[in-house]
Amino acid sequence: MNGDLEAGARVNIYAVARLLDVSQTPVREVLSALESEGLLTKEALRGYSVAPLLSSDEVADLYQLRLLLEPWAAGRAAERVTPAAAERLRAELAGVPQAPEGTRYEDYHGIAAHDARFHDLIAELSGSQALRESLRRTHCHLHLFRIEYEGRRSGEPTLAEHARIAEAVAAGGAQESEAAMRAHLTAARDRFLRIGST
Repeated sequence: MNGDLEAGARVNIYAVARLLDVSQTPVREVLSALESEGLLTKEALRGYSVAPLLSSDEVADLYQLRLLLEPWAAGRAAERVTPAAAERLRAELAGVPQAPEGTRYEDYHGIAAHDARFHDLIAELSGSQALRESLRRTHCHLHLFRIEYEGRRSGEPTLAEHARIAEAVAAGGAQESEAAMRAHLTAARDRFLRIGST
């Protein structure tokens, strides 16, 4: 995630097991999980290697899918919101009070995890398990954070946009929630495409 291993770099199971002083079985399990996340690729007789970063076209395509699904989810979550659900949204926002200052993945792990949890929570509150699973399968959060490695971060705008979505959902405003989610995804897409083109 820090880019210490460049795209295409081989990841040797035996070397990783030696480095971590563990058996090969847990290493195989982790590498398989990373492959399912799209962070590694596996080729017959060659093993694992680091997956390439998403292209600008792939980022745009992924956001187009999200723009079709997530505004609806936010509106539906607002229609179904309960006091307990509103409190869960507020608690998630309170868990990441400010954007981190560093430029490595370790610095941004917290906000990346928050981003994934926040969008998953909106999908959960929409009541659509199919939509929730569809968003999980895109694995977009890890991929997209990989694009931002060179110190150009978007934590503060992301947190502000999440706060607007949470407020709209908690207030029960379906149209406002859809609009806030659409504005967030559009702004996030534009930030990522701007980064990817520089």
